[in-house]
Amino acid sequence: MSSREARRMMKRMGLSMDAMPDVEKVVIKTISKELTIEDPEVAIMEMQGQKIFQVTGGKITEKVAETKLAIPEEDVRLVSDQTGKSLEEARKALEECEGDLAKAILMLQS
Repeated sequence: MSSREARRMMKRMGLSMDAMPDVEKVVIKTISKELTIEDPEVAIMEMQGQKIFQVTGGKITEKVAETKLAIPEEDVRLVSDQTGKSLEEARKALEECEGDLAKAILMLQS
């Protein structure tokens, strides 16, 4: 099948496909990691109002995303009350101790 026939068939099916020019980088972020694809080829297919992106080629790098620890406000207040320190100091101590209340209190008391 020639490329011309393929385009005609795609058009009859309601599918259009175009290349996206001058793409330098594609970044895909998830909760736990980030994928970066340098110098990819990107094609956009449109079918029934939906766009589908096809990414091929390029150099792929992967890095693990840093997850910031969510510290409850009640823990911050508890550490602050127990040590007599400010809320900001209590939050920093909890972040350093990865949310461990006892360690944070001991750290601020020493």
